[in-house]
Amino acid sequence: MNNLTLLIPAKFEKESLPSVLNELKKFAYKKLIILKETDIATINSIKDFDVELLYQKGNGYGNALIEGIKNCKTEFFCIFNADGSFNPKEISKMLEKIKIHNSDFIFASRYADGGGSDDDTVITSIGNFFFSLLGKIFFNLEISDILYTFVIANTEKTKSLNLRSNDFRFCVELPIKAEKHGFKLDTFPSYERKRIAGKKKVNAFKDGSLILSKMIELYLKK
Repeated sequence: MNNLTLLIPAKFEKESLPSVLNELKKFAYKKLIILKETDIATINSIKDFDVELLYQKGNGYGNALIEGIKNCKTEFFCIFNADGSFNPKEISKMLEKIKIHNSDFIFASRYADGGGSDDDTVITSIGNFFFSLLGKIFFNLEISDILYTFVIANTEKTKSLNLRSNDFRFCVELPIKAEKHGFKLDTFPSYERKRIAGKKKVNAFKDGSLILSKMIELYLKK
């Protein structure tokens, strides 16, 4: 699988990232870990793993992914969490579907038939339903889990989107711009596992407001 790079944003993930990388040893994917050079604890926790480190220059989750995409050299990339919530066994199935359907992007969904979650909450599930519905109504997005960033995408086509969201607004900017550019989007049922350590880094109300403002901005630019 030398045509796929896992982009793993790993801010303050010393407790979970080593376990994630241990699991990924079974898979021949390139691994690009994106974090701050000052995050010494996380860096030291993975010093014995065969991975590439990218020191993030900017700030925020979206910025980490944008910098990772810019530095990605393989045909495809996969956004992969460092907290253990994504199952790497699903990657090959997602790749198979993206190639069979000749898709440019495939978005995993916890709410598609066959999907599920051990980590979702009532608030996050309501938020996902609301924003996914807005995506369908205003952007014709057939994505049932718009805030879930387990994604495989064509690298060059993603670079052409000129993504700018440095925070969690990235999760809606990516599919909306991809749809606007006429790229082919697809979905895949995914089961989200319980995270290994720590809490969600998303603030449901603060980040929800930012995400809504981004969707309004992108709609008005139609």
